[in-house]
Amino acid sequence: MYRDEEEIEREKMLLSEANSSEYKLSVSPEMDIMEYCMKEWRGNTPAAKRIRKGYEAVAQKFASIRRIRGDNYCAFRATLFQALSQAAQLPRWLQSKDFTMLPENLLSKYDWIKQWQLRQKPGKRMGEIKDEIKEYLILLRKKWKNISEIKGPLEKQEACDKLFKNEEEEYSLYEALKFLMLNTAIELYNADKSGKRVPVFSWLLFARDTSSNPCQLMHNHLNHIGHSGGLEQVEMFLLAYALQYTIQVYRLYKYSTDEFITLYPNDPEEDWPVVTLITEDDRHYNIPVRMCQETML
Repeated sequence: MYRDEEEIEREKMLLSEANSSEYKLSVSPEMDIMEYCMKEWRGNTPAAKRIRKGYEAVAQKFASIRRIRGDNYCAFRATLFQALSQAAQLPRWLQSKDFTMLPENLLSKYDWIKQWQLRQKPGKRMGEIKDEIKEYLILLRKKWKNISEIKGPLEKQEACDKLFKNEEEEYSLYEALKFLMLNTAIELYNADKSGKRVPVFSWLLFARDTSSNPCQLMHNHLNHIGHSGGLEQVEMFLLAYALQYTIQVYRLYKYSTDEFITLYPNDPEEDWPVVTLITEDDRHYNIPVRMCQETML
């Protein structure tokens, strides 16, 4: 895909920010959305004009934007922050008694899961991997429960901000999400093999040469998320199914096309909550906040 000079320069800037010691905030403070747009997209290239039009459309519904740290966990960070920010109750799948037994249950059935790569802890033995992932899942349930029980919106937001300033806990939550994605992928793969109906994205997920089954998906994709790569489009669907959330994304570079607002999944369950993200390039995600009064009414 051809990219003009302005886009290339912006990508270099994002990379340098992600690597700089002073740009370590996971979720930056909110900023007026059009002010942010005018600061970031001053040029007159076709791409810049399209992005500005996209921001103008988003500004009809949201007043502010919060910038998300642009590392390879970016999609996880944006999605989880939004989900926790609006959490009013613990999702059903987190209430399950068997939830924290997932690592043990899966490892007893699939020997290849021993090769799951933990963050900065490669080559761990099976027992250690099982226990570590269980800790991540327990932490996810605990944090989700605690934040969902906070009634005041300001206090809830403060709790989320505090959580996403604790790097160790934050990255542990992302590892939990990755394991939930693997579990969902295994369920979908087995359902398809036994002739059950599965969503279209599941066919696409396992149609790739690099992920024709859950084992390959783990080795070639999930093990690399957060380390050497982020989430691809089809994996955004998998994340949505794992969380049982609809992820609505304003894809600004697709402004004035049918793909400007994309839903993951595109046929969501009616009772799934919705989180909203913004992307300029399908690689880096930010979050819109403060829904406009007219929109709320």
